[in-house]
Amino acid sequence: MIKTILVPATASDADNAVFASALAVARPFSAHITFLHVRVDAAAMAVTMASEGGGSTMIGGLIDRLDAEAEMREQRARALFDSFCARERLELVATPPGPAGPSAHWTRQVGAEPLWIGEHGRAADLMVIGRSVDGDGVPPETIETALLESGRPLLVPPASGMTVLPETIVIAWKATREAAHAVTAALPFLSIAKRARILTVAEEGDLSSEEGRELMANLRWRGIEVSAERLDPDQHSPADTLINAAAESNALLVMGGYGHSRLREWVFGGFTNHVLQTAAPVPVLMAH
Repeated sequence: MIKTILVPATASDADNAVFASALAVARPFSAHITFLHVRVDAAAMAVTMASEGGGSTMIGGLIDRLDAEAEMREQRARALFDSFCARERLELVATPPGPAGPSAHWTRQVGAEPLWIGEHGRAADLMVIGRSVDGDGVPPETIETALLESGRPLLVPPASGMTVLPETIVIAWKATREAAHAVTAALPFLSIAKRARILTVAEEGDLSSEEGRELMANLRWRGIEVSAERLDPDQHSPADTLINAAAESNALLVMGGYGHSRLREWVFGGFTNHVLQTAAPVPVLMAH
């Protein structure tokens, strides 16, 4: 069951689509959404910038300018939050118990965004984070930190956002613990979906298709209508093959988030990196 959702409030133009996607998840579960804004620490950033620039002259003026920019960004983020909650008639509550339906509250921190999103994310059931658009929004390194270090599932919505959850779920299956964790994270979504498809991409020496049939049997014990299929990548990469299959079904794509902390080297054909960097046309649920 999903009862708490974390959403970054970045003050970017993409916020409304991400907010709407989080609400699309919150509605069927009557979940509470925490909107987190992380304000830049102007003094710390100014010291870093001055150090990299080789001197500390005019650092006071730089702090003032950075703080003024941070204040404007925070005000815009809060205005987007207030407008969204008013438009959607979301009840604002900070402590449980909440209302019968979805609810929301605003919180802000000062400092490094990856640190605070990871900190708050560890206490949530789900994080909903949109991709950066033209350098605006949550940067890729923050999303990677949230995915790899929070221990919680991450939903990355399409750029257009979601107003309702897809009725079909596509599970990108590979015989790894990350994929298994992703399936566990997807169980609340699977419980309300109409059908699920377990898809593996043919790779030499890969046993994933056999394990996919085992997973299919296990999900059927839960009463979930599910099928298992093995796809040939043809001219597409494994990532594109699975994303295209999910798009054809207007589905939520479920996949493991793969990565090594050292140098953030991505595996599984760069699947995780591909999804995080590319504007996939479907929502993607990942767990590490």
